[in-house]
Amino acid sequence: MLVMRFNRTGKKNRVSYRVVLQEHTAAPGKRHVEILGSHDPHTKTTVLKKDRIQHWLAEGVQKTDAVHNLLVAQGVIEGKKIAKKMPRPEVKV
Repeated sequence: MLVMRFNRTGKKNRVSYRVVLQEHTAAPGKRHVEILGSHDPHTKTTVLKKDRIQHWLAEGVQKTDAVHNLLVAQGVIEGKKIAKKMPRPEVKV
C-alpha cells in the first residue's frame, strides 16, 4: 500500500520536510516512489505539486494526519483538519 508522508531533511535544529510517496512498510527517508513537494516550518513556505497529489489521491493513496492537515491548509483538498492528540503521560507513584 502506498502512503503520502513527511520525510525529514535539513540540518540539526533547522529541519525541513519533503512530502513523499512511498510504500507504507519502507522506513521514512528510504526508497520513495515520487517527491510531491516540500515544507519549511521555519519560513512557513510550502511548495506542492497539486496535480500529482490529486492524481495519487484519486488512485487511493493513504496520507498521514500531518500531511492531511497540510493539504487542507494549502487548499489542495477540502475537509477539516484532523486533531492530533498526544496521550497524557502516566504519573508513577
